[in-house]
Amino acid sequence: MRPFIGSAAVRRGELTRRGLAREHVAVYRDVYLPRDVELTAQLRAHAAWLATGATLAGISAAAMHGTKWLDASAPADVLRSDQHAVAGIVAHTWAVTADEVSLVGGVDVTTAARTAFDIGRTRTAAQAIPILDALFNATRLKHCDVSAVAAAHPGARGVAQLRSLLADVDGGAESPQETRLRLLLVAAGLPRPETQIRFPELHVRVDMGWRTWKVAVEYDGVQHWADGRQRAWDIERIALLEAAGWLVVRVSADMLARPHLIVARVREKLRARGCPV
Repeated sequence: MRPFIGSAAVRRGELTRRGLAREHVAVYRDVYLPRDVELTAQLRAHAAWLATGATLAGISAAAMHGTKWLDASAPADVLRSDQHAVAGIVAHTWAVTADEVSLVGGVDVTTAARTAFDIGRTRTAAQAIPILDALFNATRLKHCDVSAVAAAHPGARGVAQLRSLLADVDGGAESPQETRLRLLLVAAGLPRPETQIRFPELHVRVDMGWRTWKVAVEYDGVQHWADGRQRAWDIERIALLEAAGWLVVRVSADMLARPHLIVARVREKLRARGCPV
């Protein structure tokens, strides 16, 4: 169910005013969703477009491009010639070229490359990298695409920051926790791991690792422990990898609160395989 203009639905006879108020909730003025529909970042973005008619940018554009793990309660981002906006919408006066705007689901949004450019230059690295990982993952965006946008806007605020963090972005990450884990390992001085390593002959893949030393690191979210079928497959998968000569370090959400322990375990495995760390 998409957001809709409430007054237009009433005029068309699709709803009564009482039904609109009783069964729907306003995301923005005169823009509604049914009460039983969970508000997502993408639905908020679409609602902001209906409320303003403005091109979506930043986090809202990322949501429309299919980026996961975004905060649905965060304000929407739109482009306007002035910064006037209602509560829950942030207006930006960023200058964009015609080829930096695209149509996604019938909505005007900045392209994936331009969206990454804006997120990377206006948010801290800690905030931006997990979002950019997810955006790259959703769109198969390439680093060179974002660099091309940066080259076209050399004087824009935050370009230097964007360029410095872009090297740490990896579209292989499938959750913010995987991003956090990868950055933790790199920050500790370990070699940058390859993400989403596939083993076609085993019908297996791992979150990250190093082919040279046959060491893998797996982040196990709650589903790996709560879902019996998933847990059974994890046991089988690890056995297959170990039989193929790989060492596997499994990391849980609780372990992320003890980064020194994770780094020590991974370093130990790498050293055992001859990695000079």
